[in-house]
Amino acid sequence: MNPTTKIIFTICAFSLSVTACSDMSLKEKSPSAEQTTTEKPLEKKPLNFCVGAVITPKEGLAYYRKLLDYIGEKLNRSVKYVDLATYKDVNEQLKRGQIDVAFVCSGPYVAGHKDFGLELIAAPQVNGEVVYYSYIIVPKDSSAKSLTDLRFRSFAFTDPASNSGKRVPDYMLSKMGETPDSFFSRYVFTSAHDRSIRMVAQKMVDGAAVDSLIWEYMNQTSPDITSQTRVLAKSDSYGIPPIVVRPGLDEDTKQEIKNVLFTMHNDIKGKEILKKMLIEKFVPAEDKNYDSIREIEE
Repeated sequence: MNPTTKIIFTICAFSLSVTACSDMSLKEKSPSAEQTTTEKPLEKKPLNFCVGAVITPKEGLAYYRKLLDYIGEKLNRSVKYVDLATYKDVNEQLKRGQIDVAFVCSGPYVAGHKDFGLELIAAPQVNGEVVYYSYIIVPKDSSAKSLTDLRFRSFAFTDPASNSGKRVPDYMLSKMGETPDSFFSRYVFTSAHDRSIRMVAQKMVDGAAVDSLIWEYMNQTSPDITSQTRVLAKSDSYGIPPIVVRPGLDEDTKQEIKNVLFTMHNDIKGKEILKKMLIEKFVPAEDKNYDSIREIEE
């Protein structure tokens, strides 16, 4: 082989070697579609979870956040806390699918179930019951002995869609042939039951309609405030404010959430969270428990 031939042969051999290495490198760096799917599974979208402001005393909200963290930990999924001011906003976002799960008042559940198929998922059990009441409260030294004695006085409601904070007192007045406009000298909406309780305690209003669960919660955690109020009247019982899910949420996710809620009272960490919220446990919720609210509307 002459020198020129050797040079050409060497160049060709080097070129083939580089090409082969390049091909091998490309093959090693390009895993199959099956390998990619196995190594990097798609992450589930965060669950948007709302706790309505009118259901939770400000000082108790931290425990609801811990509840959401607990649910996320058990589901191995991100849970995003959504803060909205009114039940109207909560229902609207549930309807649009912008919220997946929510604590709502009984009245908004009934309305949402009728309007767009809002679905029950669980109910808290408190003192062995899954019911609550509307308390009509007044300052502790008020001369009022019944709701009738609040005629031409000031009053606080919570939210226009609240069962205990608006619909039940409206129903009480209707049985007297009255409306809020005809009966009270003035009335306000506070957007939160604990705010209504504080307003009565500070004598900013002469009375208020509040959720019994919130008053009893504050009576244990803030007795200095509730001791300045007095329960003037107690309504009939109604289905307790439930946890609901938006229509269209997939069945697997609903079942996973239920499993977490229904077993957390058997878990040390879960039990401690429930204790701070004054909830014994979560139990299945039945739509028929809210028929008494539908009767009020009728």
